[in-house]
Amino acid sequence: MIERPDRDTPVYVISVAAELAGMHAQTLRQYDRLGLVTPSRTRGGGRRYSSRDIDRLREVQRLSGEGVGLTGIQRILELETQVEALRSRLAELTAENHALRESAGRSPRVFAAGRSGEVVALRAGTRPQPRGGSTALALWRPRDWPFDD
Repeated sequence: MIERPDRDTPVYVISVAAELAGMHAQTLRQYDRLGLVTPSRTRGGGRRYSSRDIDRLREVQRLSGEGVGLTGIQRILELETQVEALRSRLAELTAENHALRESAGRSPRVFAAGRSGEVVALRAGTRPQPRGGSTALALWRPRDWPFDD
């Protein structure tokens, strides 16, 4: 059985990528020079495009057709990449948060933060003890917090 490559595997030569994206090969070379779509390279320097690169080429073509300039397209693609990275990081942190909640038995935690930035975990229902005359701010989340997962 033949396995299909994943979306990031560079398999398409420039002529095939150009045909799949509905563009001329010279356009792909220009987009590569500008950094809009940067394909992988073979040892001999030939370009190899992945399915993800083809999708990106189509997105560049769509934005260009809507009147967005190449500089604007480059910025849009950079922002989309940042959003994707942030979503990935959010998913990681959410999973970590759920794991920590499970390991802690979902018991409420209370923390105190002092003026110098120290953080102290407290038992629920207790107040922070002033150290050296400084006051600390107690932070907690009520049990009926509406934004809980």
